[in-house]
Parts: sequence; structure tokens; C-alpha cells
Amino acid sequence: MPAMSTQGQTSLPFMKMHGLGNDFVVVDARAQLVELTSKQVTAIAHRHCGVGFDQLALISDGAHDAHLTFYNADGSTSAACGNATRCIARHIMDETGADELVLTTDRGTLLARDAGNGLTSVNMGKAQFSWHEIPLAYEMDTLELPMDGAPTATGMGNPHCTFFVEDAEAVDLAAFGAALEHHPLYPERTNVQVAQIIGPDHIRMRVWERGVGITLASGSSSCATAVAAARRGLTGRKVRIDLDGGTLWIDWAEDGVWMTGPTMHVFSGVFTADFLESA
Repeated sequence: MPAMSTQGQTSLPFMKMHGLGNDFVVVDARAQLVELTSKQVTAIAHRHCGVGFDQLALISDGAHDAHLTFYNADGSTSAACGNATRCIARHIMDETGADELVLTTDRGTLLARDAGNGLTSVNMGKAQFSWHEIPLAYEMDTLELPMDGAPTATGMGNPHCTFFVEDAEAVDLAAFGAALEHHPLYPERTNVQVAQIIGPDHIRMRVWERGVGITLASGSSSCATAVAAARRGLTGRKVRIDLDGGTLWIDWAEDGVWMTGPTMHVFSGVFTADFLESA
């Protein structure tokens, strides 16, 4: 992971992208050295004084097509960000003409491909079920955690806590998510999902992301929810997930959890030296 500083940086180009309203600032560091401080990350995340984002992604040269590093709006890091990975994969495929890519992240090596009809698929890797991989505070059954609501814990390179509820819309997610993000069973905090089973291949899900808050969508949360539902026998391994911002299609396959959906490159811009130096 790069050390973070922008001394001598005169300006910094960026792209604004989103997947189902899960929005990102993307900085391409393949052609120039880009190093940001955590203060600069949180300044960029401010939706009035900066640009605003759920995650910031840094593209750098890697062993394969590119390496991706992710930052949350509070300046903390995340090993995985599924929708940002799909957005960047689409950008690089449009740039190169490739219809398949291999990307590296702190989560591991991820395969991305053009799914046709403007959709992009990413294999988010194998889900993690062991308590120490997620991680949890101590050894326990990850299918039903010893807490109110008996949620399921899943690791997708970041920790998840999925509650299955009768009505996802009825949950006060702002209060519920904020309280559960810091639950003592999760030493690295957790993403929180409330999921309503619509049918054997259909889920309605809302999400609270650690270090961010309520988001319109989350790729890794969608993967974790699909895996948790299948593990509990509530759905099959291929599901449609309806989020506040739109729909993702998840396929828990033998080679990992595939996520497919639309992406959007909204605009490109440049951070000024004054802004970078003021943070």
C-alpha cells in the first residue's frame, strides 16, 4: 500500500464513477506517482467542500492489468470494493479494448469480464466462513452469531454481518447500522446488511458500510448476503439482489462469487494544488 503524501503535487486528475449509486472517486496512478494523506482522502470525501464518495480507489501498475487500493470516506482502508472494481474494470476495458482483465487488490487477484449489454462482471473471490478469517473476536459458528437476530458472518476480503428480516424497509438502518458496525464480535468493525427474502432467487437488501454509513449499493455486501442466504437454505446460489440504487446479479460459483451489474463514469475533473495543500 502506498505511503500517503502529495508534496509538490500541482494538480491531480480524477474520475467520478458509480455502480448503482455506490459512488467513487477514482485516481489513476499508473502514469504518475500519486500519494495521498488520510486527511486528503477525508477532504475529498466531503460532499460539500470536496467531491464526495463512498470509497476512493487508486489505480496503480500491478503484476497483471492493474492494482487497486481502496479507501473509505473516513480515511480508513478496505481490501475489497466490488462496485468500484467493476467501474474500474469497465474503464480499463474501454481504454484497452479487452473484454477480460486480471486485477489485483489487497483482497487478492480478481478476474473481470464484459458481460454484454453494458454490464460488467467481477469475480470477488471465495467467501470466507472461518471466524478468524472474517475476522471475529473468538471462535464461534459463523452461520448464526450469538447476538440478537442471529445474523450470519461472512468475509469477502472485508467483514460482513447479514440480518434476515421480514421487511427490510421497516428497519431504521441509520441507527441499526451505526450500532452494529462497532459490535464487539467484530474487532475490525463490520458492514451490516438487512436482507428480505422475496423468493428462492430474489433478495431485497439494504446496507450500512463501515467507515461510510448508509450507501445506495455495495458489491461486497451483495456477495456476502447472497452467500449467507444460500448457506442458510433460504435461496439458491444464483440470486438477484435489489438495492436502494438498483439491481446486482450474484452467482456463488465454484471459482468464487461473481457479481454482475451496470457502471457509470459520470465525469472527470482535476483537484487543484490549493485544495490538496489545504487538507
